[in-house]
Amino acid sequence: MGSRLLYFAGDRLSHAELTAACLDGDVVEIGEGYAPADTVETVALRAASLRPLLRDDLAASHLTAAWIHGGLVDPPGRHTVQRASPQRRRALVSRRLHYRDIRVSPGDLLRCGGTLVTSPARTLADLLREGSADYAAAARAYAVAVPAVLEEARCWLEASSLPYVRRAREALTALAGQLDVTR
Repeated sequence: MGSRLLYFAGDRLSHAELTAACLDGDVVEIGEGYAPADTVETVALRAASLRPLLRDDLAASHLTAAWIHGGLVDPPGRHTVQRASPQRRRALVSRRLHYRDIRVSPGDLLRCGGTLVTSPARTLADLLREGSADYAAAARAYAVAVPAVLEEARCWLEASSLPYVRRAREALTALAGQLDVTR
């Protein structure tokens, strides 16, 4: 079920019509869709904007999930997705998606706007587990925007047995220390 507030190219309007409406200021781009310019951008709306790409067997994760949850201002250039279904799928080739074939536990998923998204705690933990500067910057931006996610992620990491949890715990401790100093 789609949102009445979202327009997708080829649905009700062509890509050219949506682009013209965007230039006129009638609509704004949100993820993979467009919404009226006066629409409040919510978690559900950002998630629903990815519905055509993700369908029911993929979940938004990492940077994409951080954007959906309001931790990042702009969506990533390529959306990171993970398998949400028990069945593996053929190789997913798309310039729009970075596909990870590791299945996300159903307990770590939320349905927002009809789209599966990793939970806020799992999202921050995934960003911290990556160990790159880009992901660390995204984790910091996410923690600043949604401070409650720090404690949720700490609890999630304590219960997790996924790879690189030790790295994530250390990064979370350092991040929490930085944010306490800046307040």
